[in-house]
Amino acid sequence: MKLALEHRVEVAILKQDSPSCGSLFIYDGTFTDRKVPGEGTTAELLRKHGIKVFGEDQLDEIERELDRL
Repeated sequence: MKLALEHRVEVAILKQDSPSCGSLFIYDGTFTDRKVPGEGTTAELLRKHGIKVFGEDQLDEIERELDRL
């Protein structure tokens, strides 16, 4: 978080479904490949600090956000 703030990061692209990086869904932790709606701990932390978080499968949305910036 410290580095993201120091470098004034505005957008992060994280691995979707990861328990730490998922931005829309995360694995439920049962090792059954079951996903549940939610966000991972890293995604949540970044968002709380005003950084927009996207999954690698959201390229169109990322492109629109970058154009906006």
